[in-house]
Amino acid sequence: MSRRLDGHTVVVTGASGGIGAAAARRLAGLGATVCLLARRDDELESVADAIRRAGGVAHTYVVDLSDPDDTDAVAARLLADHPRIDTLVNNAARSIRRPITASLERMHDYERTMAINYFGAVRLTLALVPRFLEQGRGHVVISSSMSTQLPIPLFSAYLASKSALESFTRSLVAELGSDGVSATTVYFPMVRTEMSGRTDIYQAMPMLSAERAAGWLVRAVVARPTRVTSLQGAAAEIGMATLPGTVTAGLRPVFRHMDRVLTRRSGVRPDAP
Repeated sequence: MSRRLDGHTVVVTGASGGIGAAAARRLAGLGATVCLLARRDDELESVADAIRRAGGVAHTYVVDLSDPDDTDAVAARLLADHPRIDTLVNNAARSIRRPITASLERMHDYERTMAINYFGAVRLTLALVPRFLEQGRGHVVISSSMSTQLPIPLFSAYLASKSALESFTRSLVAELGSDGVSATTVYFPMVRTEMSGRTDIYQAMPMLSAERAAGWLVRAVVARPTRVTSLQGAAAEIGMATLPGTVTAGLRPVFRHMDRVLTRRSGVRPDAP
């Protein structure tokens, strides 16, 4: 994975911290011009400054991808600023951990999650597709979750949005693959980031570091495989394709036990949010 990216322009959303920032630094180190998108101006500039000090090229674009007008405006700026855009990394996301029974009167949880995880990513992708077709080449990377590969409780809003984005991306390649448009879905396991850190019991869970996870995104940009996943994720997909009922039933007690263990290790009260 040592291939250089000189002359390539890569757009990375959710680039102000965590996986996105780490991936942007590594992509710039390979010679790519990186366009950093996120809501937080100060953090975004900090990432860009670090890239520039290391000799890389970075441009910042402050945007709220859950806002359609804001997303359209930033897409127009990207297209105006960069004659060629090679790769879009749809990495920005929000996650909500809440039981379905606690969400019965919280439809807004699903709407807010879809707004950025699905609609924001799709809107930005659609804006760049004409440029990809004009170039005869363009690549879309989406950050997804191993949890879409098997039935996971408590994250119905988040996983539904990620599954929708995966389906859109498959259709994108089915329709435009012969015109040079390709895509990679990255199925991350749990990663230690600000987002996962909002759930107290997860402090006791072994997780992939943001730096290691960034390597998965870099591989997706450089090698352009159809997917980047773990052995466990691939095995889960096979299980769900062949014995979905058995796998789902078998995992229920596993997740209940895991939550009890993590709660005990973290010292968080069972009734704590």
